[in-house]
Amino acid sequence: MAELQSCGLARHLVTGRWTSVFASFLIMAGAGATYLFAVYSSDIKKNLGYNQTMLNTMSSCKDIGASVGIVSGLIAEITPTWFILLLGSLTNFVGYFMIWLAVTGRIAKPQFWQMCLYIFIAANSQNFANTGSLVTCVKNFPESRSIMLGLLKGYVGLSGSLLTQMYLAIYGDDSTSLILFIGWLPAIISLLFLYTIREKEVKVKQPNEVSIFYHFLYLSAALAVFLMAMTLTQQRVNFSATAYMASAIVACVFVFLPGVVAIRQEVLLWKQIREHPNDIIIEKLQPDELQQNPSKKGEEPKKSFFADVFNKPPRGEDYSILQAIFSIDMLIIFIATLVGLGSCLTAIDNLGQIGEALLYEPKTVKTFVSMISIWNYSGRVFSGFISEILLMKYKVPRPVLLSAVLFLLSIGLVMIAFPFSGSIYVASLIIGFTFGAQLPLVFAIISEIFGLKHYSTLFNCGQMASPIGSFLFNKELTGRLYDREAKKMPGLGGEKNKVCKGVQCFNLSFKVMALATLIAAFVSVILVVRTKEFYKGDLYKRYRGESYIKVEEQEKKKDTTAAAK
Repeated sequence: MAELQSCGLARHLVTGRWTSVFASFLIMAGAGATYLFAVYSSDIKKNLGYNQTMLNTMSSCKDIGASVGIVSGLIAEITPTWFILLLGSLTNFVGYFMIWLAVTGRIAKPQFWQMCLYIFIAANSQNFANTGSLVTCVKNFPESRSIMLGLLKGYVGLSGSLLTQMYLAIYGDDSTSLILFIGWLPAIISLLFLYTIREKEVKVKQPNEVSIFYHFLYLSAALAVFLMAMTLTQQRVNFSATAYMASAIVACVFVFLPGVVAIRQEVLLWKQIREHPNDIIIEKLQPDELQQNPSKKGEEPKKSFFADVFNKPPRGEDYSILQAIFSIDMLIIFIATLVGLGSCLTAIDNLGQIGEALLYEPKTVKTFVSMISIWNYSGRVFSGFISEILLMKYKVPRPVLLSAVLFLLSIGLVMIAFPFSGSIYVASLIIGFTFGAQLPLVFAIISEIFGLKHYSTLFNCGQMASPIGSFLFNKELTGRLYDREAKKMPGLGGEKNKVCKGVQCFNLSFKVMALATLIAAFVSVILVVRTKEFYKGDLYKRYRGESYIKVEEQEKKKDTTAAAK
């Protein structure tokens, strides 16, 4: 009997909702390899003889791969979560491994289009990680989706600094080895949790659910502070191999501490299930099933895939994929994402060249790149938690924060267009923060307006605009203008590797992006007006069954009794 109970507890721990959240944190912590492109891009440029336009083209392919998640979303509609994670693991390793072989000269120099394909495959792998873990967690915690999105994307934001600390401990200051490292580590993490991350029925009501997320927030914030401290210290102090190893070990301890919280919650739930069976919610009826129940009375004829495309349900109900794609709300989100994320990606990918053009020290430039991850994290958790607080307490529509973030981003871009002493520090903070803040807001807005039935596909559709923006702003605008200015400076880097020095290198391109971002901010205000009444209602009412209400009443009675005593 004891052995059966132990087996049951073990299975509960491995497959529980909170364990799944912790596993998702780990996967997200390894899913931000695309943000490290600026660290090893100089190795690609130097070893393969690329110019800035070619490098920016590779960067755009990376951004396209990272954002075109429609394939992973559609696959997730018909396959289990473990299969999505497995595909992500394989594509991540294959893509980065081929890039590493090319850069280190272990294979013949590939054609340029092949390098673009490799980095597209590698970057696209993060969509499988996102779809497998992020979508699953949102469906497991529908009433805390914004907080969940903020935390998960926050770990992605930290991953750049975290992976940097770990690769320095293992490989030293060898940026080519970083390419190999970001190939094998995220792949292994996904493989380890194939069985853990899955959609779960909510069987026990937890009144302290939000407080548990705050515990996760505090631990992730501690990790962010530690990584920031290490990044700044390493800029001023030459670390030994032992010091790098110690730093990486402490960082890993912070990464695994949320696992203690998750295991503790699973054990408490296990005891509650065994000791208080009356508090168990047998099965929570999903919103889709609730809607389908009335239709069981009579058979309805099958509808075409294109039926009711323009006959949309009310906001908050489950839209079909085409109904969402062809809606005005999605068009506004598309424009905001195209300009907002596109300009952010362009700025982040060119930080190395911006620092070089403005005559910053190489070590300082690396600090900018690493600190972007910290500000990225801050923006993600801030938008996730603050937007939820403003919405729940004051009924402030979530798109309001999206508009505010875009206005702030335009200021950061202006600071690069018209640099002054130390402006790149402030600009990198603003750009990193606003880049991080946009994603949880966009993902939460999509889930709230269009429902969760096709969320795995729709949230990937929502971010498809960012690679278009990256291509336009990065390759067609910034890359071409940089090379044009570089041609005016003979003798810097040679014919194939031209280098531009001075304010003029990025002045015009960033002025254009700042203006475009300002326009996008005003466009997003239209979404605020359109959804104002929708956000005044109870967004999550449809996800609460009668059993939730019964347990909440039981909890209130217990609190009243305890207070009386």
